[in-house]
Amino acid sequence: MPRVIHVFRQPDRFVAGTVGEPGDRAFYLQAIEDVRTVSVLLEKQQVTVLAERISALLVEINRRFGPEVAPEPEEGPVDTEPLVVPLEEEFRVGTMGLGWDADSRSIVVELLAFTEEEIDESVVLDDTDEGPDAVRVFLSPVQARAFATRAERVISAGRPPCPLCTGPLEAAGHICPRQNGYHPRAGTGTS
Repeated sequence: MPRVIHVFRQPDRFVAGTVGEPGDRAFYLQAIEDVRTVSVLLEKQQVTVLAERISALLVEINRRFGPEVAPEPEEGPVDTEPLVVPLEEEFRVGTMGLGWDADSRSIVVELLAFTEEEIDESVVLDDTDEGPDAVRVFLSPVQARAFATRAERVISAGRPPCPLCTGPLEAAGHICPRQNGYHPRAGTGTS
């Protein structure tokens, strides 16, 4: 069966979002263009890495091509709307690719479906018929910065990290390997 590549050249929206309560959240990326919506499932760490890499790429683009290509961030409204429902997962993300398309002056994000098979790196950001299904989104620098800002907010909305081991703290505390046992959550008044 040939691979399916969902391409969003001028997305109306590309956002990270979650479903569920902190500690039991599922992370999604959602691309919307006109009436077409594609949602993919991924891990929290993948969202973190993508946001960090997009931010770093914007800095590099600004350094190489000047601020007229990748303007400095403006304090503007951040998309806080929930994910569009019904939420139908296209696939679980395995490999991610990130690049700069000088012709369209866009950051290109590619999300490839998880597969047990080893992926030939040449299929990332390529239109070959071989390889896993993919979502490819072209983002202006402003859209890319907005994506990274929202993604960072979504990530930080989870459980607070333990100050010692950085593991997630539950309301009742957690077993902290740095304390060799139980570590109460700060500010709960528990000793």
